Amino acid sequence: MTDTRQARPDASSRATLGKAADENFPVAPFFLPRAWRDDLMAAYGFARLVDDIGDGDLAPGGADARHLGLDPEEAEDRLAFLDAFEADLRRVFDGTPRHPLLQGLQPTVRRRGLTPEPFLGLIAANRQDQLVTRYETYDDLLAYCELSANPVGRLVLAITGTDTPERIRRSDEICTALQIVEHLQDVAEDLGNDRVYLPAEDLKRFHVTEDDLARPTAGASVRALIAFEAGRARDLLHAGAPLLASVHGRLRLLLAGFAGGGLSALDAITDAGYDVLTGPPKATKPSLMRHVGAVLLRARKEG
Repeated sequence: MTDTRQARPDASSRATLGKAADENFPVAPFFLPRAWRDDLMAAYGFARLVDDIGDGDLAPGGADARHLGLDPEEAEDRLAFLDAFEADLRRVFDGTPRHPLLQGLQPTVRRRGLTPEPFLGLIAANRQDQLVTRYETYDDLLAYCELSANPVGRLVLAITGTDTPERIRRSDEICTALQIVEHLQDVAEDLGNDRVYLPAEDLKRFHVTEDDLARPTAGASVRALIAFEAGRARDLLHAGAPLLASVHGRLRLLLAGFAGGGLSALDAITDAGYDVLTGPPKATKPSLMRHVGAVLLRARKEG
């Protein structure tokens, strides 16, 4: 008989899971069934740890590297770190992983019949972040979001047993929109890390330079560019909205939180006059609740 007990996380894994639990909208809120919450947290913990490896933002002490058998020099090489983590991920599916967080993920993978592809996509996105810092076209950015964001929605659907081709397509639209919104909130921070997720073709179209993005406040051309990109994200969120009408109960409420969170973040960007350079515009709780209520009402009418 397969042992499906959850592995006990170590201190670094608990720190990672703590970050995953502290997202803008809870990734596994209390109203979900306990089995869903546990498995969603295992998947989101994986996504959080991959991002931390890619960003060089791991818990101090080097425990994560030691779990993967990396020496200190290899641990400084993010690509080598990601390669070692990918090798350990593959052990989730055909052996025994070394990292405690992946040991904890293994029962979820077995219970839900999850495939490696979404997890590999998230690793590939972080590997791409080490190699690609600019995106020429919007289509290039969408291809990146296919790796960096869409796998998360696919994992939610798979864990809840609701994945169909049509739902996956709608989920991809919502997840891509949420990734774009995050990029808009973090323009200044990303530039400080030598990354620009605004397509170069759009910068040219709106006569925006990277020097403009480095200023303490946004000028008219930057504001026009951000408004344009925000409109794209809003369109994607509305395009993905039929996903909510196709599911029911507590899963619908969870997805409404994600969609409503994106819409309220866009409201915050709009309310800031599209000036995202002074700091990330943050959604207010009343705005979030208003949008969650609106998307739930629409889903109820359409469902």
